[in-house]
Amino acid sequence: MKALFHAACLLLGGLVSAAEPAPDLILRGGRVYTVNPAQPWAEAVALRGDLIVGVGSNADVDHLAGDRTTVIDLGGRLVLPGFNDAHIHFLEGSLALDQVGLDSARSLAEMQERVRAYAAARPEQPWIVGRGWIYEYVDGGRLPTRADLDAVVSDRPVYLEAYDGHTAWVSSKALELAKVNAASVPDGYGEIVKDPKTGLPTGVLKEGAAMEMVHSAIPKPTHAQQIAALRLGLAEARRNGVCSIQNASGSLEELDLYQTLLDANELTVRVYAAMTVDKQTSPQDLDLIAAASSRLRGPWIKAGAVKIFMDGVIESHTAGMLEPYSDDPTTSGSPEYTEGEIDRLVSDLDRRGFQIFTHAIGDRSVRMVLDAYARAASTNPTNQRRHRIEHIETISAEDIPRFAGLGVVASMQPYHASPDITGVWARNAGEARQQRAFAWQSIRTAGAHMAHGSDWPVVTLNPLVGLHAAVTREDLEGKPDGGWIPVQRLSLEQAIPGYTRDAAYASFDDEVKGSIQAGKLADLVVLADDIFAMSPRKIGATAVMMTIAGGRIVYETPGLARRPTAPGTEGTRNQ
Repeated sequence: MKALFHAACLLLGGLVSAAEPAPDLILRGGRVYTVNPAQPWAEAVALRGDLIVGVGSNADVDHLAGDRTTVIDLGGRLVLPGFNDAHIHFLEGSLALDQVGLDSARSLAEMQERVRAYAAARPEQPWIVGRGWIYEYVDGGRLPTRADLDAVVSDRPVYLEAYDGHTAWVSSKALELAKVNAASVPDGYGEIVKDPKTGLPTGVLKEGAAMEMVHSAIPKPTHAQQIAALRLGLAEARRNGVCSIQNASGSLEELDLYQTLLDANELTVRVYAAMTVDKQTSPQDLDLIAAASSRLRGPWIKAGAVKIFMDGVIESHTAGMLEPYSDDPTTSGSPEYTEGEIDRLVSDLDRRGFQIFTHAIGDRSVRMVLDAYARAASTNPTNQRRHRIEHIETISAEDIPRFAGLGVVASMQPYHASPDITGVWARNAGEARQQRAFAWQSIRTAGAHMAHGSDWPVVTLNPLVGLHAAVTREDLEGKPDGGWIPVQRLSLEQAIPGYTRDAAYASFDDEVKGSIQAGKLADLVVLADDIFAMSPRKIGATAVMMTIAGGRIVYETPGLARRPTAPGTEGTRNQ
C-alpha cells in the first residue's frame, strides 16, 4: 500500500518516491506557478541534478530533504519555469552590448551625439558600428542620410542598423570603403536608396542583400571577441531569467561558439538553432545543416531548424501586403519569393525533415507562407514538423484560423507592439490593418500554439517587459492609456505559456521543459514580486531574484534565506 501511495504521488502530485536519493535543492514557501494544467499551483519544488524531482505543498516536499539538501525559503515569492525566448539573435545581441546603442534616442540630434561620443571615446576603432535607431525619431519619420553621419564622424566609416535590423544607415566613408556607388545593385533582396536627382546612394540600405554590401566590409570579430561578447550576453540572459533561447538565424560557425562555452562549463542557456537559408543556399549547404541537426540533439545545444525571410518590414515598405500601403498607394511591398519559389523551397526543406521558421510580417506574405506550408503538407507525408511563422505583424481575418488548422506555430514578439510603432508603422499600415495588428488574442483564441520571444537586439530580451506588453498593449510609461488595440491583449495566464510551455512546444521540447513538473529539466526563475498580485502596468519593472538552469543557481540577488535542511526533517534522509 505504501508503494502504491508513493507511485500515486509520482504520477499525480509530481513527487519522487522515498526510495530515490534526496534532492540537492528545495525551494519552499513560495507561490509556484507551474504552467501545468493538471497542477497549476504549488508551494515548493525539489531539484536533484538537472531535473525537477518534486512539486507540491511545503509538507509534500519537506520530507524529501536529506542531510545535504540546501533549502531556500522563498518568503512567498513567485516561481515560474525558466523563461524561453522563442525568437532571438543571441550573438548579434551580445556583440551589440559593446556597440553604439541608439534604441532610447528620441531625436536625430541625440543619435548624432551618441555616435560622436562613442567614436571620440574609441579613437583606435576602425569602424563605428551600432544599432537601434527608430524610424519615427529621425525628424518625424524621414529616412536618415549619410550627410547626417558625416557631420559627426567623417574620418571613419559608420554603420548603424535600425532597431528592426532591416535597414542600415551608413556614412560616406562606409560607402567608399565598400565600393558602393551610383552604379551598384544588390545581388538579391534589397535596395540601395538613391537620390532621385543625382542617382547617388543616400546612405540608407534596405534589407539583407543591400545591407551586406557594406556590412561585409566591416572586419569580422575574432573567435575570442565573439566568445567574450557571448559571455556578456549570457550574463544578461541570466539576469533576466532566460534559461533557453531559440536562435532565429545563424550559422554553423555560431554553433561552434556555443560548444566552446559548453565545453568550458560556461553555457547557461539552452540553445535551439535555426540556420539561415536563402536563394543562394546549395544542396551541399543543406547537407551540412542536416549533419549538424543529427549531431546536436540537446539538452544544451540543439539544431534542426532553418530560417527563411519572406519579406521585410512595414516601416520601409518592404513587407508584403495584400493591399497598397496607406502612405504610398504605389506599392504593396515586395516579398522575397514568388509563390512558385516559396512553394518549391518549403516543400524541399519539409521533405528533408527540417522545421521551418519563416519571417513574414505583411498580411500577403503571411498568406503566401501558410499556403506554402499547406501545399507541402499535402505533398509530403504527415510529419508534425511544427513549422512556424515569425512576427505576423498584420494578418487577414480569414487566415487567423489557419494556424491551428495547419498546426503552424505563431511566433510573435509582444514588445514589438510598443506604442513607438504607432507612428511610422501605423501611418504606413493604415487604420484598417491596424485593427488586425499583432493579433495575439485572436490567434490564440482560434487554437494556435503561440510562442513569444524578444527578437533581441531589436528590443530588450527581458521577458517581463514582453509580458507587460502582452497584457497591457502599453509602453512602460502606461501609454496609450488602456492599450493600443486593446481587444488583442492577453491575460497573464495566456501570456506566460508563450515564454514557457508553448515556447518549448515550438522547439519540440515540451516533454522535457516549459512547465514545473517532476521529471522535467530544472530550469526555474524566482521573481522579487508576484506579478499575479500587482497592477499589470508594474510587470515590466519586476526584478528577477534567482535564475536556476540545469539545477544550478546561475544568478542570484540577496534576500532569500538558506538553511541546510527543511524544518523538522534534519537527518531523516541521506543522499
